[in-house]
Amino acid sequence: MAAESDFDRTDRSILGLLAQNARQTNKELAESVGLSQSACLDRVRRLRAKGALRGSHADVDPAAFGIGVQAIVAVQLKRHTRSAVARFEKHALDLPQVTALYHVTGSNDYLAHAVAQDMDHLRDFTLDAITSLPEVARVETSLVFKETKKPVWPDLTREP
Repeated sequence: MAAESDFDRTDRSILGLLAQNARQTNKELAESVGLSQSACLDRVRRLRAKGALRGSHADVDPAAFGIGVQAIVAVQLKRHTRSAVARFEKHALDLPQVTALYHVTGSNDYLAHAVAQDMDHLRDFTLDAITSLPEVARVETSLVFKETKKPVWPDLTREP
């Protein structure tokens, strides 16, 4: 992706508006940022080409996919060799229950966002798919009571 200096305030406004509603028309987007439709479309294309705009998605209720339980699974590895890390990451990301994987610092090496149908499914997933791996030393599972997230990344840049 391009450096933050490649994006001005209008670019960041476009990104923020599309993050909130990716289905809005180019006409609506152009009006919101004060550009002509053609200038707005050119900017959106440039943002895609530079990798700042990586796609769009629908916000789907997890229950529609049979997901009744979400958890954060903290994993500590036995060894931290590149091969052990690569094996664990590949295995974890190949699991349909793992929706996100974060390599972190601290007492745990990874945090995995995992989903399951119910508590039995979550227990079986944790025991069969995670703790049974030879690379794994310890697992701690925390249930997610409620997920609340912002639809837009905060703009941490400063314009002169």
